[in-house]
Amino acid sequence: MLKSILDALQRGRLVELPDNDKGDALQFLATMLEAVPTIPSGTGIVEAVLEHEKVSNTSLGEGWACPHARVDFDGDLVCAVGWSPEGIDYGVHGEPPVHMVVMYLVPGNQLNTYLKEVSSLARVLRDNPRYRSSGAFPDLDTARHNLLDMVHLAIEGGAPDARARMIRLEALTKGAALQEGLRLEGVEVDAMTVVAGPGIEPVVLTRNRDLATLAGSDRGLVAAIAAGNRYQLQGWMVVLKGSTAYVGDRVAYDCIAIRLKNRSA
Repeated sequence: MLKSILDALQRGRLVELPDNDKGDALQFLATMLEAVPTIPSGTGIVEAVLEHEKVSNTSLGEGWACPHARVDFDGDLVCAVGWSPEGIDYGVHGEPPVHMVVMYLVPGNQLNTYLKEVSSLARVLRDNPRYRSSGAFPDLDTARHNLLDMVHLAIEGGAPDARARMIRLEALTKGAALQEGLRLEGVEVDAMTVVAGPGIEPVVLTRNRDLATLAGSDRGLVAAIAAGNRYQLQGWMVVLKGSTAYVGDRVAYDCIAIRLKNRSA
């Protein structure tokens, strides 16, 4: 079983990691999971993953790692997959760099499913050495094909028919992208805080100058995120992570903004 990995591929949650720093890579993938529409805002996946990694290294060895965040609500097992071209030093002496990071969100009712999936992944890697070398993933397309092969091996145990499955995958991915309003492949992600309240102009805090200009001039943004809605902002999708209330009915909205890298605002 590697059904949540297959779901991640179908919904475009296989991404190239922006650099080879472990902390940055984990934060990037956790932010991707926080943007999944079925996950409640304010879940705190980034913090949970980073805290768990401090006490338990999640490397599987052989270039793979499976970090996770456990949450106390019920839901589906969800994952996002990151590919690192250069490889990440995962902090385990003598192990090769990690090129494939599979990050899981594990609701309370999915713990057994999660353990079975990680066990299946480890078994496929054990029985198929070709997926354990960095040369198995020279680019993102090859990573996608090999992950599909591994899913097939885990579910059916037979020789994969990659071409037939890719045709099905492409059709499913198109439908999922329309459903979620987002394709998490080749994305740009920026943190953004919006401070708003009665009698003041909203203040937008972000490191991206263009995003700050767009958000500061958009009159529908504050109302949308205050209601907990995802908001389309000229090519960006703004997702509310949480909010903090202050004196004077002022509120700081903690958001992430996501857009395709090759898409203009």
